Amino acid sequence: MKKLNTLIIAVVTLALTACSFSAGTKKDFGTGLSFTYNGFGVDEVLLVGPDNTAKNDNEVELNTEVALVAQGLVNYVLKDDKAYPGLMLVVTDTQGTAIINEADLLEGTEGYPATDAAIIRGTVTVGEPMKAGETYHVKMRVWDKNKPENELTAEVDLVVK
Repeated sequence: MKKLNTLIIAVVTLALTACSFSAGTKKDFGTGLSFTYNGFGVDEVLLVGPDNTAKNDNEVELNTEVALVAQGLVNYVLKDDKAYPGLMLVVTDTQGTAIINEADLLEGTEGYPATDAAIIRGTVTVGEPMKAGETYHVKMRVWDKNKPENELTAEVDLVVK
Protein backbone atom coordinates (compact mmCIF):
# COMPACT_ATOMS: atom_id res chain seq x y z
CA MET A 1 0.00 0.00 0.00
CA LYS A 2 2.83 2.41 0.85
CA LYS A 3 4.48 1.72 -2.53
CA LEU A 4 1.18 2.42 -4.31
CA ASN A 5 0.78 5.80 -2.56
CA THR A 6 4.37 6.74 -3.42
CA LEU A 7 3.78 5.73 -7.04
CA ILE A 8 0.58 7.81 -7.23
CA ILE A 9 2.35 10.85 -5.75
CA ALA A 10 5.22 10.44 -8.23
CA VAL A 11 2.85 10.18 -11.21
CA VAL A 12 0.82 13.24 -10.12
CA THR A 13 4.01 15.27 -9.56
CA LEU A 14 5.34 14.26 -12.98
CA ALA A 15 2.04 15.16 -14.65
CA LEU A 16 1.94 18.58 -13.01
CA THR A 17 5.53 19.42 -13.89
CA ALA A 18 5.03 18.27 -17.48
CA CYS A 19 2.35 20.93 -18.05
CA SER A 20 3.59 23.92 -19.96
CA PHE A 21 2.08 26.64 -17.80
CA SER A 22 3.48 29.93 -16.66
CA ALA A 23 1.85 32.87 -14.93
CA GLY A 24 3.00 35.78 -12.85
CA THR A 25 2.96 39.46 -12.01
CA LYS A 26 5.91 41.80 -11.56
CA LYS A 27 6.43 45.50 -10.91
CA ASP A 28 9.45 47.77 -11.34
CA PHE A 29 9.16 50.31 -8.52
CA GLY A 30 11.63 52.69 -10.20
CA THR A 31 9.61 53.17 -13.38
CA GLY A 32 6.22 52.02 -12.10
CA LEU A 33 6.05 49.50 -14.97
CA SER A 34 3.97 46.49 -14.06
CA PHE A 35 3.27 43.40 -16.10
CA THR A 36 1.33 40.17 -15.87
CA TYR A 37 1.64 37.08 -17.98
CA ASN A 38 -0.32 33.89 -18.38
CA GLY A 39 0.64 30.94 -20.58
CA PHE A 40 3.76 32.68 -21.86
CA GLY A 41 7.14 32.49 -20.20
CA VAL A 42 9.01 35.81 -20.17
CA ASP A 43 12.47 36.85 -19.01
CA GLU A 44 11.77 40.55 -18.45
CA VAL A 45 9.71 43.55 -19.52
CA LEU A 46 11.45 46.91 -19.61
CA LEU A 47 10.74 50.56 -20.24
CA VAL A 48 13.51 51.74 -22.56
CA GLY A 49 14.41 55.28 -23.52
CA PRO A 50 15.45 56.81 -26.83
CA ASP A 51 18.97 55.43 -26.39
CA ASN A 52 17.52 51.88 -26.20
CA THR A 53 18.65 51.34 -22.60
CA ALA A 54 16.44 50.49 -19.64
CA LYS A 55 15.09 53.54 -17.83
CA ASN A 56 15.25 53.99 -14.06
CA ASP A 57 12.24 56.32 -13.89
CA ASN A 58 9.10 57.11 -15.87
CA GLU A 59 10.01 60.64 -16.97
CA VAL A 60 10.23 61.15 -20.72
CA GLU A 61 11.19 64.09 -22.88
CA LEU A 62 8.76 65.56 -25.38
CA ASN A 63 9.64 64.73 -29.02
CA THR A 64 11.42 61.47 -28.18
CA GLU A 65 10.51 57.78 -28.30
CA VAL A 66 10.18 55.26 -25.50
CA ALA A 67 9.21 51.60 -25.69
CA LEU A 68 7.87 48.77 -23.63
CA VAL A 69 9.99 45.73 -24.48
CA ALA A 70 9.09 42.15 -23.58
CA GLN A 71 12.16 39.91 -23.83
CA GLY A 72 12.36 36.13 -23.75
CA LEU A 73 8.74 35.37 -24.66
CA VAL A 74 8.33 31.62 -25.03
CA ASN A 75 5.55 29.06 -25.30
CA TYR A 76 3.97 30.21 -28.56
CA VAL A 77 1.88 27.61 -30.36
CA LEU A 78 3.73 27.39 -33.67
CA LYS A 79 1.99 26.92 -37.01
CA ASP A 80 4.30 25.89 -39.85
CA ASP A 81 7.23 26.66 -37.51
CA LYS A 82 6.09 30.26 -37.07
CA ALA A 83 4.73 32.25 -34.14
CA TYR A 84 1.83 34.63 -34.64
CA PRO A 85 1.91 37.29 -31.93
CA GLY A 86 -0.63 40.07 -31.58
CA LEU A 87 0.37 43.50 -30.23
CA MET A 88 -2.12 46.01 -28.82
CA LEU A 89 -0.85 49.46 -27.79
CA VAL A 90 -3.01 52.10 -26.09
CA VAL A 91 -1.94 55.48 -24.70
CA THR A 92 -4.47 57.59 -22.79
CA ASP A 93 -4.38 60.99 -21.09
CA THR A 94 -5.56 61.61 -17.51
CA GLN A 95 -9.18 61.95 -18.70
CA GLY A 96 -9.00 58.53 -20.41
CA THR A 97 -8.96 59.96 -23.94
CA ALA A 98 -6.98 57.73 -26.30
CA ILE A 99 -3.91 59.35 -27.87
CA ILE A 100 -2.89 56.05 -29.47
CA ASN A 101 -5.32 53.15 -29.84
CA GLU A 102 -3.93 50.31 -31.93
CA ALA A 103 -5.86 47.04 -31.61
CA ASP A 104 -3.17 44.93 -33.32
CA LEU A 105 0.02 46.42 -34.71
CA LEU A 106 1.00 42.99 -36.06
CA GLU A 107 -2.25 42.31 -37.91
CA GLY A 108 -1.86 40.68 -41.30
CA THR A 109 1.72 39.51 -40.79
CA GLU A 110 2.86 36.16 -42.12
CA GLY A 111 4.25 34.97 -38.80
CA TYR A 112 7.74 35.05 -37.32
CA PRO A 113 10.35 32.50 -36.29
CA ALA A 114 9.94 31.86 -32.55
CA THR A 115 13.36 33.44 -31.91
CA ASP A 116 12.23 36.70 -33.54
CA ALA A 117 8.86 36.65 -31.72
CA ALA A 118 10.70 36.24 -28.40
CA ILE A 119 11.23 40.02 -28.32
CA ILE A 120 8.20 42.26 -28.75
CA ARG A 121 8.52 46.04 -28.66
CA GLY A 122 5.72 48.60 -28.37
CA THR A 123 7.15 52.02 -29.26
CA VAL A 124 5.50 55.30 -28.29
CA THR A 125 6.45 58.58 -29.93
CA VAL A 126 6.14 61.25 -27.23
CA GLY A 127 4.85 64.17 -29.29
CA GLU A 128 1.72 66.05 -30.35
CA PRO A 129 -0.94 65.98 -28.97
CA MET A 130 1.00 65.11 -25.78
CA LYS A 131 2.08 68.05 -23.64
CA ALA A 132 4.94 68.68 -21.23
CA GLY A 133 3.87 68.50 -17.60
CA GLU A 134 1.16 65.91 -18.31
CA THR A 135 0.98 62.21 -17.42
CA TYR A 136 -0.07 59.52 -19.91
CA HIS A 137 -0.94 55.87 -19.31
CA VAL A 138 0.53 53.27 -21.66
CA LYS A 139 -0.86 49.75 -21.93
CA MET A 140 0.63 47.03 -24.13
CA ARG A 141 -0.91 43.60 -24.64
CA VAL A 142 0.85 40.74 -26.41
CA TRP A 143 -0.97 37.52 -27.19
CA ASP A 144 -0.51 34.34 -29.19
CA LYS A 145 -2.98 34.31 -32.10
CA ASN A 146 -2.81 30.50 -32.17
CA LYS A 147 -3.61 30.30 -28.44
CA PRO A 148 -5.18 33.64 -27.37
CA GLU A 149 -5.22 32.74 -23.67
CA ASN A 150 -1.41 33.05 -23.77
CA GLU A 151 -0.95 36.74 -23.09
CA LEU A 152 1.21 39.37 -21.47
CA THR A 153 0.03 42.84 -20.46
CA ALA A 154 2.31 45.68 -19.40
CA GLU A 155 1.34 49.12 -18.11
CA VAL A 156 3.19 52.27 -17.09
CA ASP A 157 2.44 55.95 -16.52
CA LEU A 158 4.72 58.33 -18.43
CA VAL A 159 5.42 61.81 -17.08
CA VAL A 160 6.27 64.11 -20.00
CA LYS A 161 8.93 66.75 -19.29
